[in-house]
Amino acid sequence: MLTNTLIIFIVQVPIMLFLSLILANALNSKALKFKGIFRTSLVMPYVTSLVATAILFGIMMQTNGLLNGWLSKINVSPVPWLTDGAWAKISIIIIMTWRYMGYNMIVFLAALQNIPEDLYEASSIDGAGKVRQFFSITIPSLKPIILFTGVLSTIGTLQLFDEPYNLTNGGPMDGTMTFGLYIYRSAFQNGNFGYASAISYILVVIIVILTLIQFKVTGDDD
Repeated sequence: MLTNTLIIFIVQVPIMLFLSLILANALNSKALKFKGIFRTSLVMPYVTSLVATAILFGIMMQTNGLLNGWLSKINVSPVPWLTDGAWAKISIIIIMTWRYMGYNMIVFLAALQNIPEDLYEASSIDGAGKVRQFFSITIPSLKPIILFTGVLSTIGTLQLFDEPYNLTNGGPMDGTMTFGLYIYRSAFQNGNFGYASAISYILVVIIVILTLIQFKVTGDDD
């Protein structure tokens, strides 16, 4: 339970935030056309029903589903997306990244538009390229926003329930059993509300610890 949750958290959150930042930086480019279409397309997964998303991906990730059908066309063996513990975790990570990447991208994009253009112009005069500007100007300017999205993503991931419940119901062999799903089972399926409450408090403590770590690592030095 704890291991599954932490694996999903450690892998999914950094990947999602990094991709969100890259996409926001790309959509902030003045040379890009049809920005509205791209922004809407990337945000649509976030406003889609969680249950509908889980059902859709559940159908696509079946053994004879759409994804394995595509893989067979390039002579790749079928992937046990939902029937193997490791692949089931990877599937949940993919779905969560696809769903929440657009939301975080919009948050980053709003913050990017508040960075003064003078900083980029001055760095260009000094010979800094796009990559150097990204790491020396963009990321430092977005530290508070990175902290904000990181904390929200941490809370959401550690409370993960909908995806494993609708896709795998915690299986196979508890390979995708998360804190949220375990608390639900303990309380509403087994009727052990006291135990579920105790586990909930442990989850709160873990969230607080990870949040404090992020404040220490990402927050301002002062």
